[in-house]
Amino acid sequence: MEEYKNKIFSFYENRKRMPSYTEIMTLLGFKSKNSVYKLINKLIDAGLVSKDSVGRLIPNNFLSEVKLLGLVEAGIPSIADETALDSINLDSYLIKNRMASYLLEVKGDSMIDEGIHEGDLVIVERRNDAKDGDIVIAEVDGGFTMKFLRKKGDQIYLEPANKNYKPIYPEHDLKISAVVKGVIRKY
Repeated sequence: MEEYKNKIFSFYENRKRMPSYTEIMTLLGFKSKNSVYKLINKLIDAGLVSKDSVGRLIPNNFLSEVKLLGLVEAGIPSIADETALDSINLDSYLIKNRMASYLLEVKGDSMIDEGIHEGDLVIVERRNDAKDGDIVIAEVDGGFTMKFLRKKGDQIYLEPANKNYKPIYPEHDLKISAVVKGVIRKY
């Protein structure tokens, strides 16, 4: 099963999506989709994959664990200590509710003072409730944007994290679609 799992996750790594049953059948040289079905059930039982609401495969704990070596000073330099303290599963660390979470690529610079840059990926959790100060994905007057949610009395508005932009006060409606839970940036 390990060889099959590696081929499926290699496909995921290369194509940025999980293969379909037909693609798994071809990839693994199986003669029937029933064989794929049985393999997928074994992978689900092992906790390696799950299915979304329409039956598509979702990798679980794909990133596996990475060693946590310690702390690094961002201020005054100190002696480095490379003693493995623990390990962290990045999937579990970054995504708490897998079924409600998804990624969005950032376009624009209205959140740059919060450290969210164009080209970054944000991990968002689909929710329609948020508290004051949350970074949200909101539909405001028919368009979508990412901003801080602000509540002042009965008034709700969206605030950018860039002094070159003004707050957005909805003319008609404002609906929260998701709450930003993390940012991913590659260098």
